[in-house]
Amino acid sequence: MNLSAVPFTAPDYLKTEMKFTTTFSCLVTLIALMIQSAAGDAFAQRLRPGPQDLSFFSPVDDTDQPYSVYIPENFDETKAYPLVVFLHGAWSNHRLGLRRLFGVGNSQGYDFIKPGNVPYENDVEATRYWPPFRPVGYIAAAPLARGTAGYQGVPEQDVYDMIDDLKSRFLIDEDRVYLTGLSMGGGGTLWLGLTRPDVWAAIAPVCPAPPDGTMELTGNAANLPVHLFIGDKDFLYQTAREWKGKLETTAQRLDYVEYPGVGHNSWEWAYKDGFIFDWFSQFKRDLFPEKVSFTTRWFKYNRAYWVTVDDMVPGETATVEARFTGPNAIEVSVSGVNAFTLSLDGHPQFTAGKKVSVLLNGKTFSVRSADALSFMLSDGKWVSGRHTPGLTSKQKGAEGPLYAAVAGSHIYVYGTADNPSADVLAARRAQAMSAADWIGMGGRIMVFPRVVADRDVRPSDYVRSNLVLFGTRETNSVIEKFADRLPMHLDPKSENYGLVYIFPMNRRYILVNSGLPWWTPPKSSGAQGRYAFSGSKVESLKSYGDFILFREAPDDAVASGVFDNNWKLPAEALEKMKASGVVTIR
Repeated sequence: MNLSAVPFTAPDYLKTEMKFTTTFSCLVTLIALMIQSAAGDAFAQRLRPGPQDLSFFSPVDDTDQPYSVYIPENFDETKAYPLVVFLHGAWSNHRLGLRRLFGVGNSQGYDFIKPGNVPYENDVEATRYWPPFRPVGYIAAAPLARGTAGYQGVPEQDVYDMIDDLKSRFLIDEDRVYLTGLSMGGGGTLWLGLTRPDVWAAIAPVCPAPPDGTMELTGNAANLPVHLFIGDKDFLYQTAREWKGKLETTAQRLDYVEYPGVGHNSWEWAYKDGFIFDWFSQFKRDLFPEKVSFTTRWFKYNRAYWVTVDDMVPGETATVEARFTGPNAIEVSVSGVNAFTLSLDGHPQFTAGKKVSVLLNGKTFSVRSADALSFMLSDGKWVSGRHTPGLTSKQKGAEGPLYAAVAGSHIYVYGTADNPSADVLAARRAQAMSAADWIGMGGRIMVFPRVVADRDVRPSDYVRSNLVLFGTRETNSVIEKFADRLPMHLDPKSENYGLVYIFPMNRRYILVNSGLPWWTPPKSSGAQGRYAFSGSKVESLKSYGDFILFREAPDDAVASGVFDNNWKLPAEALEKMKASGVVTIR
């Protein structure tokens, strides 16, 4: 007989005793928890007000990344505070950056005597302590962002990871988040501000050195106040004047200050006496503006305010102009866009459940919705409907270009599958180590990806990291592992060729580099990029699309470009690849 299966019925007196015991036990537990909570409140560690250092864990390379933060005096943890994010310049860091923001100790190595620092004090010495700051009612933060690395890819992600970390620690008013920075950080301010304009309430670039391709995004400032600072003796003066001309016609509001006789240190005046906090205080973010103007080339940045680009033409600029012309009446003009969504729930001009009149590229639609409207191209004509990307379609997280492979967690993998000699193995490892050594304009960049042999790739690496694979399917077992799914392969007997391409795999990227490395010096002189903050190897990837086959040097390309929306080679590139005689197309 299975006694464990026999139900037990307690007598009445025992039921009463059990009920009392349970109630008493719960009461004791509750009192203990209250005492513990009170003790915790009394003795819990509190961050002191003023400037200090914190860190967040980065999944890019499993490291703690530092940032500096200012906490207001009389900080109230129940109050939501505005946040100012500061991006430092080249050859600087987070601690110096926070000082710049508050106008304390300004120059970055351009003069021996540092204005604002103790006389004859250099930046290294100034980094070691915090001077008094002007009290402000803001939380302010400055990331290290890997050092002198620009603000795209890994350091860009650091900025947003830092913001997420701040939100986990403090109540942040998300309608009052502001962005500013100087020089390299001024360029980063334009890049982050214009790629994701609905994150920020206002931006203030100072003497900016923006990444290539940023200026075509100026229309994204239609709902973004901008304050631009420059000295008329700055080597970036003409660039700033170009930006002024563009932003005067596109920004919601442009304030422009030009300092006569001042070179590349205009931040000494721009941030003096905490001016930027006063300027920021005028603005709050509006998530539902009447009009949205949005330009992008990437699924990664596919949303602004109430407009989302769901599908676009690879390699082309996608633009959406959408505005309310009245209650439940919208006019939309698009180019380079295959599908988009208007998320209207919460917009003051939208009433759910009633028909919405949409004039789209001259065609009128009348659609009823509770929250959003979607449109897509079908056989060259616009129709009302939601685009669903195919499993093999380009989409967010699976769009390329080559640079995307090193913009997040990634490892470098060299091949051992053909049992190479000790000398050949050492050369292969040295090549992978060279790619992983991020040496930029400011020296070693604080990015620490792993370098491993193909046989040492962990199961978890396939899940959480992009793989940068060197060699061919004959020499690298990881390439062979995915050979039947990869689009092409270089003949291992070919000489003086380089084949580099990116391909999505398991919600991550594989970058294959067969033959000559992508950083092979060009035949012609000249830098690959305008501001090679992250170093020539990493920065050169930004020069390419999704693939390149070259002979002897990357500037002698046999074929290059971007895959189509289904990750297929365009017809012209396909023919050139086949004609080369060195590439097998799957």
